[in-house]
Amino acid sequence: MMQLKSTLALTLGLLFSLGANAETYRWDNVAMGSGGFVSGIVPSKLERGVIYARTDVGGSYRWDAHNERWVALTDWISESDTGLMGVESIAVDPRNPGTVYMLAGTSYFSNGKTVIMRSTDYGQHFDLVDVTAQFKAHGNGMGRSNGERLQVDPGSSNVLFVGTRDNGLFKSVDSGATWTHVNGLNVASTPNGNGISFVLLDPTSVSGGTAKRIVVGVSRYGSVGPNLYMSKDGGITFAPVAGAPANLMPQRAALTNKGRLYLTYANGAGPHGQSDSEPMTTGQVWEYNMVGGAWTNITPAGMTNAFAGISVDPSNPKHLIASTTNMYWLQHRNPDGYGDHIFTSYDAGRSWVDLMQRGMEIDPNGIDWVKESSIHWAGDVEFDPFDSKTAWVISGNGVFRTTDLDATTSVWKFDVKGMEETGSFAAEAIPGGPFVSVIGDYDGFTQPDPSQYALRHSPGVGTTTGLAVAPKATHVMARVGSNAMYISTNTGASWQKAPTMNGKFGNLALSADGAVLLHSPDGSTTTYRSTDFGANWTPVAGLSVKDAYPVADRVNPAKFYVYDIGMGKMLVSTDGGVSFNATATLPAGGNSLVRATPGIEGDVWACVGSKGISHSTDSGATFTSVGGTGSCGTMGLGKEAPGASYPTLYMWGTVGTSRGLLRSIDMGAHWDRVNDDAHQYGGTLGRWVTGDMNTYGLVYMSTNGRGIAYGKIDPTGDVQVVPQVPVKPAPTAVCTYELSSTWWGGGIATVSITNQGTETLHGWEVSWTYSDGTFVSGSAWNGVVTGTAPTFTASDGGGWNKDIAPGSTASLGFVIAGQDALNATIPKVTGDICK
Repeated sequence: MMQLKSTLALTLGLLFSLGANAETYRWDNVAMGSGGFVSGIVPSKLERGVIYARTDVGGSYRWDAHNERWVALTDWISESDTGLMGVESIAVDPRNPGTVYMLAGTSYFSNGKTVIMRSTDYGQHFDLVDVTAQFKAHGNGMGRSNGERLQVDPGSSNVLFVGTRDNGLFKSVDSGATWTHVNGLNVASTPNGNGISFVLLDPTSVSGGTAKRIVVGVSRYGSVGPNLYMSKDGGITFAPVAGAPANLMPQRAALTNKGRLYLTYANGAGPHGQSDSEPMTTGQVWEYNMVGGAWTNITPAGMTNAFAGISVDPSNPKHLIASTTNMYWLQHRNPDGYGDHIFTSYDAGRSWVDLMQRGMEIDPNGIDWVKESSIHWAGDVEFDPFDSKTAWVISGNGVFRTTDLDATTSVWKFDVKGMEETGSFAAEAIPGGPFVSVIGDYDGFTQPDPSQYALRHSPGVGTTTGLAVAPKATHVMARVGSNAMYISTNTGASWQKAPTMNGKFGNLALSADGAVLLHSPDGSTTTYRSTDFGANWTPVAGLSVKDAYPVADRVNPAKFYVYDIGMGKMLVSTDGGVSFNATATLPAGGNSLVRATPGIEGDVWACVGSKGISHSTDSGATFTSVGGTGSCGTMGLGKEAPGASYPTLYMWGTVGTSRGLLRSIDMGAHWDRVNDDAHQYGGTLGRWVTGDMNTYGLVYMSTNGRGIAYGKIDPTGDVQVVPQVPVKPAPTAVCTYELSSTWWGGGIATVSITNQGTETLHGWEVSWTYSDGTFVSGSAWNGVVTGTAPTFTASDGGGWNKDIAPGSTASLGFVIAGQDALNATIPKVTGDICK
């Protein structure tokens, strides 16, 4: 178990000890308007206005009713725990609305780490209970809008149940601190990997301090096995519910205080179809009388589509609301939007009103791009427990709320302020211009002010991965997505479609003057060049790099750079992108996005992974490592500090013992951390960081599903800027000097470096000093020797033996001379890597 605590005292201590100025930052998200799938809404039935939301990749939120905006609860999640941004289920204690639990984890991140988060202060702080060894969540898996899987017993706040995807049902009797398998339910994994789709405890069955009646839905149908179980003894035993629909999967369920159970069904786990066996095209709504055991089909007349959301008005057990999912029908009063329909009933489902068919409107709430979208993937719809005319519905683009279900035309407000959950692939802060981004699903934006909502790029292509801005002609921009490429010559005010393209998605670059456009399509080893904005293309020579990321020199239109992270090579074009040639050797596995410095030709920065940052001043011919940077995930440049003559460097990486968003105003000589542990956003996913070119200190970063985060200097900010002290890595190599052969007046010497550590050494440099007049007289092999007598330095020179694996040795040889080489004194070899 891990307790997340405030680091303010430690931060202030560091500031005091280092004598730093008490500069503060304020962090927020670029205002775009959600843009991702809200997978569940969980209101408290005890306290008005307390509502929690979970998302598939963007963490969780709590509704701030007073300000009508969402408060993020999980921005503290670190890069190493980024999978916890996928929240699979939320449970609110029926006895205490400030006590909230979350099941979080993503199968393909953080080695599948899964935790139960526990909070007693409305999600302001959490304890984490690691349950990975017992079961694993997948917040972004199929069936993610089912639920809820996690529940608190209505009779005892100490008792919880959780349904899992592969391991059956678990129970805790100590508020989630420990969990034991419920052996009475003979259910483990299901063919679709979704397992248990929901757990429901009946408050009317509480006896002896705990609920006795427990209903469990299972994500399967047909001959695979029963999909609905019930326990009448608090989970000691379970039995299939007789008569349950066998040819559809249960999605969600809701209970009344009269013993009625309402369930939605679909032919799949959802929220969308994934195979012929689970197309998510048909479904039903059913009522089950738990007292008498009778089943009644209450599906709205004429509807055969998949259903998902279901909720019961706490003040009227006959007042129901239900939603379809994965249905793309016209939503009336929104002629551009095809999506799901929502139904209400006042007679326990014997008759229904289709709210979309009766009349509906979307209130964009200042986020105009949603006018071109719809309410879709409506996997959960919930009454406000304190206002039966108000309801919330989730959607693939956020969450909507209506405050008058009975209106002739129901108005659904896009209530997503404070909620940002897109993934961004690229962004540019244009000197003298706006901030431009490209994102998943919803294209991206051109924003003069990151705190204000703006118009979406139009025409749209959906997911957009590539963005380029001509460095010296910033009115020229290009973007590329799934099925089209667009060019703007007026800073994004309008866009024209490129006539042709040779592949989808990928990366773009525009030459400094905007005359040359390069496109590296997704998955391709060929980069293409156009001088007429995509009317014609020719393959680029000498650049057989898969998913290449070309970057233009910001001064010379003839120069482009590509970092081949697979081979560890810098490739440079000096003929306007017609061809590339390999120049310097860099570590393999860095970040393919290099950065060219504004206003300085040939000035290039590379993020080289565990080796930190490297800098070139000769157009990529050679690179010098920036000392003190322990590692680099991604980096960018921004406006110079007051009094400085060089742009500010920003890096998501490690300096000293801290990893986070770091800033340097002196070309990497010193670094400050400008975020803190409360503002990590799951890391950058190695995509991008960029400084603003108009405002010093303003920095933007990609996140793992939390949109684009940005920090700015603010005297009222809550994040202290902390200077970082570089920590030299512990030396792990044995460095030796040997005489291979000698003769009067000369000989051959060998310097060897043996790695006795557990990690590969990427590059090496050692030195020695002669005390007897010996000197290096000839060229070296397997490395480079520089210096003048008596001190010489040897390095890998970027050669074949620059990387030394654990237990391996790199050696170089050279010719020496001196009056008495036969009796030469063996010098000591020193270096940062030498023990």
